[in-house]
Parts: sequence; C-alpha cells; structure tokens
Amino acid sequence: MPLWGLSNSEAGWITAIFYVAYMISVPILVTATDRIDPKTIYLFGVGVTVIGHFAFALFADGFWSAMAARALTGMGWAGTYMTGLKLLADRVNARMMSRATAGHAASISLSGAVSFAIGDVIAGSLGWEAAFFVAAASAGTAWLMIALVMPSRDERPSRRTDGGGLFDFRPVFRNRSAMAYAIAYAVHTLEMSAVRGWAVAFLGYVALTTGATASIISPAVVATGLGLAGTVASIAGNEAAIRFGRRRLIQTAMLASIAFGASIGFLGSMSYALAAGLLFLYAIFIWLDSSSLTAGAAGSADPARRGATLAVHSMLGYTGGFLGPLLIGWTLDLAGGMSMNGWGYAFLSVAVLMTVALFTFRLLRPQGLAGDRAD
Repeated sequence: MPLWGLSNSEAGWITAIFYVAYMISVPILVTATDRIDPKTIYLFGVGVTVIGHFAFALFADGFWSAMAARALTGMGWAGTYMTGLKLLADRVNARMMSRATAGHAASISLSGAVSFAIGDVIAGSLGWEAAFFVAAASAGTAWLMIALVMPSRDERPSRRTDGGGLFDFRPVFRNRSAMAYAIAYAVHTLEMSAVRGWAVAFLGYVALTTGATASIISPAVVATGLGLAGTVASIAGNEAAIRFGRRRLIQTAMLASIAFGASIGFLGSMSYALAAGLLFLYAIFIWLDSSSLTAGAAGSADPARRGATLAVHSMLGYTGGFLGPLLIGWTLDLAGGMSMNGWGYAFLSVAVLMTVALFTFRLLRPQGLAGDRAD
C-alpha cells in the first residue's frame, strides 16, 4: 500500500477483483464440465493462473496493472477450484463424496496457509516479484501433474431428466437443499476472504499502536497459523458433520463466527497477543463448516447437473469473497481509517451478514448426505 500509494478501498479492490473475475468465469467454465471433460477445463484454468502470476511479477506497478493481473488469476481459479472438485466427485460414490470434498478443500486451505509464510520469506530475501514467480512455477507444476497423471473421461455425461439445456440454471435454483448450502457458503466465503485479506493489516495495526513491534510473531506467520488451523478445522468439521449431523455442525460454526466477528475488532485492538489469539480461534470456526457446506451442495445436486450446481454454489460463494475485502476497506474508510472503532465496526459488519445467513439456512432446512447422522 505505501509503495503504490493505495487507499484502503483500492487495496480491497486489488484483492476483490480476483473474485469478480472468478464470478464472471465460473458459470461458464464449471457448468461446461457437464458436457466437456473436466480435465480439459482444469488445464485451461491452471494455464491462465500461470499467466496471471507471471504478469503480476513482470508488469504490476500500480493499481490498474495489479488489478488486471489479479483478474487473470481469478479467471484461472474459476477453471481450477470447483473443476478439481468435479474431477473427484465424478469418481467417488455418494458415501465417499463428503470425505473427498473435505480432502480437496483441505489441500487448498493448507497451500493457502503456507503461501503467507513462503511469500513472506521469498519477498523478504528476493523481492515481492520473486514471490509471484514462485507462485507461477507452483501452478505450472499442478498443470503438469494433471496433464500426465489424471486420466481423461471416457464415459458419456449423465442424461438430464428435467429437459433443460446446459446453461439452464433454473433446476439448480429450485433445489432448496443445494441453495441452502450455497447461500451459507456465500457468507462463509465473504467472512473468510475478509479475514484472510485483512488479518495481516489488522495485526500490523495492533502491533504498531500497542508498541508490540519487537519480539513478536510476525503478522505473516500468524496468518499462516490461521490457515493451518483452518485446514485442520475444515477436516474435523466435516467428520463432525458426519457423526453429529451436518446442519447442527454448520449452525454451531455460524453462531460462533457471529460472536467472534462482533467482538474481535474492539477487543483485539487492545493487545497484539489477544488479537492473534482471537484471530486463531475465529479462524477455526470460520473454516469449521467449509468442507461441510461444499459437500452438502455437491451431495444435494442432481448428478446430471452437478457441474451447474457447483458453478452456482461457487459463484455465490465468490460473490461473498469479492465483497468481503471491500466491506472491510469501505468500513475502515467510513470510520476515518484504522482505529479501534474502525476495526470493530468492520468485523461487526461481517457478523451481521452471518446472522442473516444463519436465519436463511434454518429457513431452507437442507438435507443431510448419505452416511451423515440425522439431525
């Protein structure tokens, strides 16, 4: 932000444009997997991701160039995330669906968590551009793995029984169970992206204003810890959903998230250690229902429209992901900048939206999955 003279809102836009590009691309790319081999779409998505990271490293020198490069990676992620899940879902039975989804989500959470520490080390020693070159190389490795190892689909796609076309999303929106999970996932992703995008800035603010700048765990390392804790929580949450009931687990996670969101900005601003501890606990409950929500949507889908269902689920989720960083940035600017009240109101606004999501989820009463305990 100081290097390019960015405001809080502009910084939020650089994070958020990733989600805008994702939202525009995902209905087309993921829905197409109902007709086209998901492997083909996946390779396209990862290829665009490689280009986006290289572009950021080579050409980003301010607000607009950074926005353009991040938009490319958002398009690439649209062809990667849910397409990867579709590759798995088409190859497992209904009882394995939930655990396969949890494993897929955990691998993403783990790599996302480690990226904070790796990016910090590389940027500190070789410059920030080098961190994006490494990101491009890692995406290129993923491209080679799928191209060489994943078999192509040789069976015909399942027939639709509703008579709709490939891009007819009306049957998906009529699926109350899938939509309940998708709407909850939208606010879940809003919350997750808001915390992921602003945790380092929040901790940096607390460290500076409380004088705790020496002999502390750096904000980047704490952010890595949040992601790692979230990975464990996501896997554990999915197992808990199987054992104790999916709806019960999701509603418990949402209630806890509301409590932490409503208080963390006000309380955490008092102490760096308290802020780090509260963020750690907050992350656990944010990620606790991550796999459970996506597994619920995938398991509730008509197999012939699983690609379209995951596209809608993901589009709504990343609409939330787009709004999350902006919501924090806007609230901070409206509150006059970073302050105890500014951070308090910023996180409180997320908690308010999660409260709405909880009531909507309860109203729609989604079904559990095969193998889940009834709740």
